Amino acid sequence: MLSVRLPEDIEKRLDALAKATGRSKTYYVREALIQKLEDMEDLYMAEAVMERIASGEEKVISAEEFWRGMDD
Repeated sequence: MLSVRLPEDIEKRLDALAKATGRSKTYYVREALIQKLEDMEDLYMAEAVMERIASGEEKVISAEEFWRGMDD
C-alpha cells in the first residue's frame, strides 16, 4: 500500500476529473503512474544503450546496411 500527499491544486484537478467522468481518483492516479513508469523505463533503457554504444560495447549500423540485410 502506498500513500501519497498531493498539492491542493492537483488534488482539485483530480477531484474534478473523477467527478466529470464517473471514475475514481485511484483509477486516474494508477493510470498516470503506469504511463509515467513506462516512459521512465523506456528512457533508462535508451540511456543504457547509448552508454554501450559510446563505450563500443554495442555496434551501430546504418539504415542502408539494415535494409540491405533484410534482402538476404
